[in-house]
Amino acid sequence: MPPRTTILTAALITALLHGYIGLRLLPAMPVPMLVKTLAVIWLALSCALLPAGLLARRFSQPWADRISWIGMLAMGFFSSLLLLTLARDVALAAAWLVGKLLGWQAPGLVAGSALAVPLLALLVTLAGYINARRVARVVEVDVPVSGLPEALHGFTIAQISDIHVGPTIKGPYLDRIVDRVNSLKPDAVAITGDLVDGTVRELSAHTAPLARLQSRHGSYFVTGNHEYYAGAQPWIDELRRLGLCVLMNEHVVVQHGGQPLVLAGVTDYSAGRFHESHRSDPHRAIAGAPTEAGVLVLLAHQPRTAVAAAEAGFDLQLSGHTHGGQFWPWNLFVPMQQPYTAGLVRHGAMWIYVSRGTGYWGPPKRFGAPSEITRLRLVRATE
Repeated sequence: MPPRTTILTAALITALLHGYIGLRLLPAMPVPMLVKTLAVIWLALSCALLPAGLLARRFSQPWADRISWIGMLAMGFFSSLLLLTLARDVALAAAWLVGKLLGWQAPGLVAGSALAVPLLALLVTLAGYINARRVARVVEVDVPVSGLPEALHGFTIAQISDIHVGPTIKGPYLDRIVDRVNSLKPDAVAITGDLVDGTVRELSAHTAPLARLQSRHGSYFVTGNHEYYAGAQPWIDELRRLGLCVLMNEHVVVQHGGQPLVLAGVTDYSAGRFHESHRSDPHRAIAGAPTEAGVLVLLAHQPRTAVAAAEAGFDLQLSGHTHGGQFWPWNLFVPMQQPYTAGLVRHGAMWIYVSRGTGYWGPPKRFGAPSEITRLRLVRATE
């Protein structure tokens, strides 16, 4: 649990930000006093709901999930409200400066923009909710590999990542994902971490649909940082019980059309902080791999594993973790921690594909960063 001073500091900052929104918007709003009073009550309630949503697991069921739902929805709305309030202040400052320089005035701008901010925040939150809760779309990606054997041309991997089964994502949501993955008829399925936000005891009934995954060469899983928050080893055991192959700095050799293909996986980049024996190691994952393998594929939750993966000689790394930012403008901050945010990019001689994630974390909200189920197809590079 965070130190008491950290909790108090976070609570103070949250209260100040809510106060800033109220002071900048409410006085200028052309609405009755009753509406302004209700808005003040909502801002006060939101101050309590945000931390409650994050700490909801301390409550017993079904209240834990209900509080988490309400708190996360409030967090999603608050984030848009805060950003739009800041954008409004910047726009008003710019309009004031233009007015001073050109003698131009915009009657009604202050009042109109104050009313527009919460309405726009509500629309963004609603659109983000719809985008987050619908089944992820399928993204088709061709990965050109130099010297790819003919037998492996067209080999397909269905990647799902960052589903975050937990307070707001349950079995029916995962069921729909599994159905869509199976409809792709992939050669292999890769789950690149952050599957859960909770313990095996809490969520095993909701991860059960994973046992239905179907592919020619099996389903493979690597841990993400959230597995370690929830208790990694029990989840490793549970996923193996469901029939998934959990790769812990190791590899398997898949024979496809008589040609070997190496599928390797590493533990999460941060795993060594939780268990020294789980420290992520791409070189160990590939040790002993057959030299005649047509292609070397690594599953690694965080994109920043790419440096070590390229040094180890992998042709392709599949990652997640970033959510593509999940909703604007958080995508702008991802590069502060990770080298890549989303999509297929080149890292030296190696390709890396970063999924935007198949679920979501925290607020049920995706805006400008749609969730995805990825169908990757290995193809021969045209020299």
